[in-house]
Amino acid sequence: MTRPDDVTLETVAAGSYHAPHDVLGPHGVADGWVVRARRPFADAVVLERAGEEPVALTHLAHGIWEGALEAQPGAYEIVASYGGAPDYRADDPYRHLPTLGEVDLHLIREGRHERLWEALGSQVRRFDGVSGVSFAVWAPNARAVRVTGDLNGWDGTQHAMRSLGSSGVWELFVPGIGVGVAYKYEILTSDGRWIMKADPMARRAEVPPATASVVTESSYAWQDDAWMTERAETSVHSRPMSTYELHLGSWRPGLGYVEAADELVAYVTSQGFTHVEFLPLAEHPFGGSWGYQVSGYYAPTSRFGTPDELRHLIDRLHQAGIGVIMDWVPGHFPKDEFALARFDGAALYEHPDPRRGEHRDWGTYIFDYGRNEVRNFLVANALYWFEEFHVDGLRVDAVASMLYLDYSRNEGEWEPNIYGGRENLEAIRFLQEVNATAYKRYPGIAMIAEESTSFPGVTAPTDAGGLGFGFKWNMGWMNDSLVYMGRDPLYRSHHEGELSFSFVYAFSENFVLPISHDEVVHGKGSLFTRMPGDHWQQLANMRAFLAYMWGHPGKQLLFMGQEFGQMSEWSESRSLDWWMLDQPAHAQLQQFVAALNRVYRAEAPLWERDSDGSAFVRVFPHAANANILGFARHDSAGGSVVVLCNFSGSPIHDVDLTLPAAGPWEEIMNSDAQEFGGSGVGNLGGVTTDAHGNTRLVLPPLGVLWLRHRGA
Repeated sequence: MTRPDDVTLETVAAGSYHAPHDVLGPHGVADGWVVRARRPFADAVVLERAGEEPVALTHLAHGIWEGALEAQPGAYEIVASYGGAPDYRADDPYRHLPTLGEVDLHLIREGRHERLWEALGSQVRRFDGVSGVSFAVWAPNARAVRVTGDLNGWDGTQHAMRSLGSSGVWELFVPGIGVGVAYKYEILTSDGRWIMKADPMARRAEVPPATASVVTESSYAWQDDAWMTERAETSVHSRPMSTYELHLGSWRPGLGYVEAADELVAYVTSQGFTHVEFLPLAEHPFGGSWGYQVSGYYAPTSRFGTPDELRHLIDRLHQAGIGVIMDWVPGHFPKDEFALARFDGAALYEHPDPRRGEHRDWGTYIFDYGRNEVRNFLVANALYWFEEFHVDGLRVDAVASMLYLDYSRNEGEWEPNIYGGRENLEAIRFLQEVNATAYKRYPGIAMIAEESTSFPGVTAPTDAGGLGFGFKWNMGWMNDSLVYMGRDPLYRSHHEGELSFSFVYAFSENFVLPISHDEVVHGKGSLFTRMPGDHWQQLANMRAFLAYMWGHPGKQLLFMGQEFGQMSEWSESRSLDWWMLDQPAHAQLQQFVAALNRVYRAEAPLWERDSDGSAFVRVFPHAANANILGFARHDSAGGSVVVLCNFSGSPIHDVDLTLPAAGPWEEIMNSDAQEFGGSGVGNLGGVTTDAHGNTRLVLPPLGVLWLRHRGA
């Protein structure tokens, strides 16, 4: 090996050489070995090995030192002297082989590395007999990459990374450091600029507004084996699923992951929900985005604690029999300079064409779904949350914005696909891949689409051409039903179709019925304030609506605060109005929601065959009274529950209808019951039909009844 020329030595000294390991570290030469080290401003530099005499190094140029050895040195340390200061002793990062093998690099190039988080990012390792941290980052457009941070006093020239060729990956193993080190990457762009970036694959980040990545390693011991085993053996589609959606920072402010474990488990258990759904918990720079503008896809937000503390929270929920869904945002990412945007100086994670790469409405970038490495980054990220945090489902945000090239764009602002259509074919293939892969690897989980259009086959299997989601949010039901409930009861009879139209398509997909955070922000008020009438009537409308919702085919989702009728609009910057529970009427509404969940979970007809149209039938003709909506739900064992709704402001007596089975029927839920703050109108003794199923009963004002066939 010939001695490097002066330009190369100067470039290495500046930390801007693409292959520093070709110059630094040990190298075989014709008559033995040489070792080179970068120690600028040192007065003397010595190589030391256990049991061997020290070898003095000679200064070549620009702070690069060299020493000759007869044989390959093996493990050694470089000791530098700086006048009267203590000697600086360190293992040499440049003596180590790459920590990534050819298989890793091949899978990354192909976009098929399903455990990408174990290859890229920072990894605590014992490598070549030495403890340290490996760093690896994908930056194919970079001319040079350096690690900077606590490990070098934020002087990245000390830790230049090597390029691993056509993979676009840069790598360095740094001995002697470990968990807790904050770091970033300094990247030399193709046009000669140095930019500083957080690690896209970091599994921990500093607490915002700080933006550095942090080396982490999990030592958590899970205790949810029983939950995970049962999950893998059952389908969520044929089980009750009633979800409590929450924003952790404002549910009860001041709680971290550990503190929330006790309080959230107790509350959700008391309310009877089967699942919680967290607004995004991946790291994000701006709290006001609610987590929907993600900067660290693999890093749980440090606002509430460490990654292992989040594991503790999820574990506790599982041990209490509560599933965990997390919002996931693969549709766009923010333009913050420290994060993914223009990561290596050029469009990398984002599509380079602004007609496909930017969301102008949101001020964000759109992922380049057709690029192997970007698709791999996102698919592996979904798997990461299932694997490392045991989440039971991902609710995929803004799917419609991914499916359509003309989403929120005017004519001339978008480019058709290769067939001249408006569908984003690359995004569709990505969604199919992430869904198929997640379900293959983690049976029993749920992939849930927030999709607001009539795109066909959202929950159809991928092998049949569908997107492969497990569930789709029923936005049509949500919009129509909220419009209906906002009307004065006097006029509702003219708009019954706003409630019943959903029955036409209720079984075309596997639906979730969402009353989510989006319905209680941006001037919409709360669910309570959208109800007409005086305070008593608003509460009655709330109970009736929720009983109708829980009885309707599909799974349920309710945003925090609505269970007790919060009157003010939600804000992420303050707590829910828990003080409202000092008002008996609102405490009764909370008790009603708990009762809804309790009865719902006990009644298989309300959830076992949610997507089976043959398990549903209307039982009251619209022509008889447009204020009454009635339908029956059936389970596979012959059980039946009938849901009867009266959305007028007066009780309706002597209602004639035909029930699906003859004999006695028990009233198992009455939203107008006095214990919930209602007027107490109902059928306390239940009802009995004749041999043909015909009966007569009373319906309470602004009330919903659930009847169960006693013979079931």
